[in-house]
Amino acid sequence: MQTTYIETQQISFQDFKNQILEDYRLGRISREMSYLGRREVLTGKAKFGIFGDGKELPQLAMAKVFRNGDFRSGYYRDQTFALAVDALSVESFFAQLYADTSVEREPASAGRQMNGHFATRSLNEDGSWKDLTAQKNISSDISPTAGQMPRLLGLAQASKVYKSVKFDGSEKFSKDGNEIAFGTIGDASTAEGHFWETLNAACALQVPMIVSIWDDGYGISVPTKNQRAKADIAEMLSGFQRKDGENQGCEIIQVKAWDYPALLDAYAKAEHFARTESIPVVVHVIEVTQPQGHSTSGSHERYKNEERLSWEADFDGLLKFREWILNYSIEIEGKEEVIASAEELDAIDEEAKKIVKAGQKTAWESYQKTITDLVQSVLPLVENLKGQNAEIEGYIAQFNKLVSKAKKDIFHLTRKALLATRGTNSAERTQLMQKYNEIFEVEKDNYSSHLYSQSQWKAENVKEIPAVFSENSEEVDGRVVVRNNFDKIFEKYPETLVFGEDAGNIGDVNQGLEGMQEKYGDVRVADTGIREATILGQGIGMAMRGLRPIAEIQYLDYILYCLQGMSDDLATVQYRTKGGQKAPVIIRTRGHRLEGVWHSGSPMAGILNLSKGILVLVPRNLTKAAGFYNTMLQSDDPAVIVECLNGYRLKEKQPDNLGEFTVPVGKIEVTKEGKDVTLVTYGSTWRIVMDAAEQLEKMGISAEVIDVQSLIPFDLTNEIAESVKKTNRLVVIDEDVEGGTSAFILQQILEKQKAFRYLDSDPLTIAANDHRPAYASDGDYFSKPSADDMVEKIYAMFNETNPQKYPAIF
Repeated sequence: MQTTYIETQQISFQDFKNQILEDYRLGRISREMSYLGRREVLTGKAKFGIFGDGKELPQLAMAKVFRNGDFRSGYYRDQTFALAVDALSVESFFAQLYADTSVEREPASAGRQMNGHFATRSLNEDGSWKDLTAQKNISSDISPTAGQMPRLLGLAQASKVYKSVKFDGSEKFSKDGNEIAFGTIGDASTAEGHFWETLNAACALQVPMIVSIWDDGYGISVPTKNQRAKADIAEMLSGFQRKDGENQGCEIIQVKAWDYPALLDAYAKAEHFARTESIPVVVHVIEVTQPQGHSTSGSHERYKNEERLSWEADFDGLLKFREWILNYSIEIEGKEEVIASAEELDAIDEEAKKIVKAGQKTAWESYQKTITDLVQSVLPLVENLKGQNAEIEGYIAQFNKLVSKAKKDIFHLTRKALLATRGTNSAERTQLMQKYNEIFEVEKDNYSSHLYSQSQWKAENVKEIPAVFSENSEEVDGRVVVRNNFDKIFEKYPETLVFGEDAGNIGDVNQGLEGMQEKYGDVRVADTGIREATILGQGIGMAMRGLRPIAEIQYLDYILYCLQGMSDDLATVQYRTKGGQKAPVIIRTRGHRLEGVWHSGSPMAGILNLSKGILVLVPRNLTKAAGFYNTMLQSDDPAVIVECLNGYRLKEKQPDNLGEFTVPVGKIEVTKEGKDVTLVTYGSTWRIVMDAAEQLEKMGISAEVIDVQSLIPFDLTNEIAESVKKTNRLVVIDEDVEGGTSAFILQQILEKQKAFRYLDSDPLTIAANDHRPAYASDGDYFSKPSADDMVEKIYAMFNETNPQKYPAIF
């Protein structure tokens, strides 16, 4: 077992002294970074600043117990901690402040996140995993308050899983599950539901997690007393305190932010509890100060009275640390030993200012060189066009007047010059056009890459393996197909686990996991509480640590509880780190064509719009669903797979190659050929569309039916446009509300695939009413598209063009 900080602290006085002075030095460097960072914003070099001044001491203490393999999921002010664990340099801090797009200079996000958002790189350039046990790990920060908490649960749970789960390569992710997940959160953000849901789940699961609450008494301008039922969060959490002999609850430690030795003791104890006993710990750090206020967008003098401001000045952590150092003395072998004199600390202060100024200068010069090099490569080519249009000289003059130039200014100049010389065929314009295309590709990569995986394991690269059927293939309930396929998955991939409400003991509410817990154990097939946000969070955190979690959200309607985490965290992981981290979670859910207000929603348009970065797969039956699971477990993209809720008891032929066959993403399937009209749909609605198509056939209308199967990505080979080219008519049928998923599909077909060129009639969408269905089958019939609706509306298209052949129904 890995030793803890408490067990390693038998050191000489000289080593002790060196550690203290190094902490003081790092604290001063961090503080000077905050001071200079604010000035850089106020002088216009940066857009916005949010800094960690006032939190230096507790973060230094936390860093002392943070080991290789550990993970942090945190608040966006932890710059001192990031410095202390070598995840941040002065140069990279300022590079992020300036939004430098270089991964080398700004490895946390390559300029994609505002300052104070830290991350380490978990992946090699090719998207493969690094050895995460050989480095200290920071999962990429996000701004939504408490949004980092659900992921923290999964990061901690992974350690518990790795105590019993091993697979080829697992040694790169854990050393026998001895890692801790550290979370940090601002005190006011503990008013958020995500905080309570995460802590509750952690206390139930008993995972090695340390949550630090930075309590500075305010949530921007709102005092703590207005945030929660009690001002003291530790008092509120007292009911969570574990009792002797019980395997529930957590440890709660309260400590002052300016008390350096007490902080060291608090974090040593917290580590001991978490690492040796695998229990969650809350460290409530009180009396935190904010020397510069919340951010550069306001002044804390507006809402703090003179007494509070005076107290903050007196109890500044670094000031109190300095006092403690100067007052410290110990007698060793009859000789009084001290840590440092005032002059020595003054020298450290001055050194810190020089280090920070030098780092800022280097970061600014590197960032400016990128701009200067771009100007020097483009401006001469624009100047070459002055003789071809009189306006260009004015554009150049305006550009040269700019005191500070950004990339957008260079692109604006280039595009104005190309616009002014449109229709001109000259070597000079061709040169500029070539340069524009060249630099545009670079900036496209800088600002738009890695929304989805770009590695060899991206889902689009997974080879299609068709389902194999024979004379011996059984006709079984759809649930049996997916269940037996899961059996093969758990056997084939020991790193795969599934968890959700009722997923374990009873094998999920539709029996798609029947018998799996009994066979594979309650670590790999687990029940959870009713807490969708942290079910997703478990998935994100465990996926970030090399496991392959399937997070089950019982019904599609309930995915709304975790949509914030899908949108703000999971969907942006690869993007916001520019390929530095990934979390290939599979979200398993079920829905469509059920009955009743709360079990019949189709929030697909919300998922599509809010979760770009996650694949959205909508199989029409359980065999297709099983194939998508087989596909995604070979991919490093996250995905949501929506199983057909009304398909579990319908008979399907079970493939002979369970666990092996795959359904490709971004590929449609023509399930009925036709020549008069193309009908596009997905999921449970497909069966109704097929019924309608058969009815239309009897009325002399030959309908081609297409199951899109995959909404994101969508029809990568433009096969739907080829169908429309043949039929010249298009109908999109969907159970989402008007303007929802049907609008997305229509845009993809008409705009991206240019299928409008082949239409002889207006395109038609047939969608649900804008309310949710009332209960029972009548609710579905009168709320969502029925076969009658489809037949009548599609028939009306033909009545419009040939009323004699197709007389009106009504």
